[in-house]
Amino acid sequence: MKAEILWMIIGMGLVTYIPRMLPFVLFKGKELPSFIQGVLKNVPYATLGALIFPGILFIQKSDIWYGVLGAVAAFILAFLGANVIVVVIGAITVLTVYSVLL
Repeated sequence: MKAEILWMIIGMGLVTYIPRMLPFVLFKGKELPSFIQGVLKNVPYATLGALIFPGILFIQKSDIWYGVLGAVAAFILAFLGANVIVVVIGAITVLTVYSVLL
């Protein structure tokens, strides 16, 4: 293995590790304000939405309803309290039926 690749792997490891480690070191034993805690609790949902929403709209270039139908099916199943695997399998099933019918 070339030395450049090894240094690149080590650098990427540090760049990944440091932002995850710093909050534990800097905020050890400190209580964050409730507003900040509320914001931080919603970050995963906002990030997930930002990653998934464009994929819903551009899943098939010719048929936007394919992605919308899958998202609606997944949302309904999740809203009803289904397990994550049930939500995924349910959305796949709905889109399979949709593909067969069209």
